[in-house]
Amino acid sequence: MAGTELGLEQGAPRPLHVRFGRRARIWSWVSYDWGSSAFSAVIVTFVFATYLTGTVAAKDGAISGATALSISTAIAGAVIALTAPIMGQQSDSGGRRRSLALWTGIVIAATAAMYAIRPDPSFLVAGLVLLGVGTVAMEFGNVSYYAMLKQVSGDDDMGRVSGLGWAMGYTGSIFLLLLAYFGFIAEGNWFGVPSTDGLGVRVVCLLVAVWYLVFAVPVFLAVPDPARGARSVRLGAGGAYRTLFRDVRDLWHDDPAAVRFLIASAIYRDGLAAVFTFGAVLAVSVYGMPASMVLIFGVAANLVAAVGAGIGGLAEDRVGARPVIMACIIGLVASAVVLLFVHGTGMFWIFGLALCLFVGPAQASSRSMMARMAPAERQGQMFGLYTTSGRAVSFLSPALFAAFAGLTHQDRWGIVAIVLVLAAGGVLLLRVPAVKGRSHAVLARTATLDDDR
Repeated sequence: MAGTELGLEQGAPRPLHVRFGRRARIWSWVSYDWGSSAFSAVIVTFVFATYLTGTVAAKDGAISGATALSISTAIAGAVIALTAPIMGQQSDSGGRRRSLALWTGIVIAATAAMYAIRPDPSFLVAGLVLLGVGTVAMEFGNVSYYAMLKQVSGDDDMGRVSGLGWAMGYTGSIFLLLLAYFGFIAEGNWFGVPSTDGLGVRVVCLLVAVWYLVFAVPVFLAVPDPARGARSVRLGAGGAYRTLFRDVRDLWHDDPAAVRFLIASAIYRDGLAAVFTFGAVLAVSVYGMPASMVLIFGVAANLVAAVGAGIGGLAEDRVGARPVIMACIIGLVASAVVLLFVHGTGMFWIFGLALCLFVGPAQASSRSMMARMAPAERQGQMFGLYTTSGRAVSFLSPALFAAFAGLTHQDRWGIVAIVLVLAAGGVLLLRVPAVKGRSHAVLARTATLDDDR
């Protein structure tokens, strides 16, 4: 029976992944999170993106480096939004490991190629293209990676396994940011890499590529594809979109509150992503933080976000998910508004970390609220829609950031875009009943209090 579930025929040779036990498969799965977080933290947020906007881009160009980055990010988001349903369906029908291997290879290749980007404006477009290709490929890879969660966990420990992956991602980011800073970028770094010609950042790109490759390998060795009979029939582009629209229509008929949450969360989650996407860039271009210090800020940001997620989880068990998310959105908007008007590195440290404190619990509680809203027999469908809806608007914050920063010729005013997106998502979330984000324990406790009254 076990061999059949892993997609093996009777008498067939046992592939390598069958030799791994359940615990080994779990750790192999979270190892990928540990490795892939390097691209998000080091390349997209705290090192390469700030290198592009602060060092490669021309200081007196027609548009600022931050505006160029926001345009590139918006284009990448639009590509993801238009093609994610097709890629998700093809991943299920064609083999998740094969799909994950393909997109992981593209991310690693694009990251390694970033070594060629020198601190000269003529390299800006090439750098932005590599960053966009890597971002798109990583998102497509995550479609398969997230789908593997059910292959390494059961209903009774899926949350713990998913949380372990989340924690490994934060920890991997912190570890590699420290290694990048002290090992390659800081003055007097451990390996004696000179700061000329952007060499420290460029070598770090090679480090990230190797790091990603090494820690991605275990998932391909230990986690199998689902049995062939469990795979869906491969659809073309039209079929994939028809399936998507049918799922949304059926869900609206059965549970309109769930559709409202998908829309609201897609919008405010895009605002949460923008906090990390543009935070480091703004730290350098607006608040005068030295580029080398951004890595230290990144370490602090990941620590604060992890602490915030832990506190938010405890609060959620007592009051439910929606109040936690709403409190976080209010905190994010308030912190961002203050940042819009203050100056200096010290103020950015205070209110930038405040933003990170609220991002962690907002992300964690959004995922758990979706899990609570989804019927047990439709968890896969609901989380598929949750992921797709998020990608569908992933261009919103970058496009608005580009508009505000471009029209005013001041990167500072791009913060308004983040505030508007977060606020819009929060307003829409108010239309979702709070009871939808509460656990059975909270509901029981509330009912008891009502009876006592």
